[in-house]
Amino acid sequence: MDLSLNKPSEIVKLLCTRLRTERLARQMTQAEVAARAGIGVSTLSNLEAGRSVAFESLVRVAMVLGRTDELGNLFKPRLDSLDDMLRYESSSRRQRIRKKADNA
Repeated sequence: MDLSLNKPSEIVKLLCTRLRTERLARQMTQAEVAARAGIGVSTLSNLEAGRSVAFESLVRVAMVLGRTDELGNLFKPRLDSLDDMLRYESSSRRQRIRKKADNA
């Protein structure tokens, strides 16, 4: 499925449905997953319903469900050419310039 054609809310709904389906396929209750992830049941419920939760909570649940590989590819750079690779390496070395103190 091409997620780029959907609205953000549709993507959230799809991912939350997949998360719930994965949990149920593993025959785990929300309480079991929440306990193993170190989060509250209400946090997991909110996540499955598409309500805002901390990104770390999503990562913890993905770890419990054995799905961290997908997260590892989430913002993996697309390096289709040598130019892409050089731009990526250059941007990873770039640091924010600190402003000089006004008193200096």
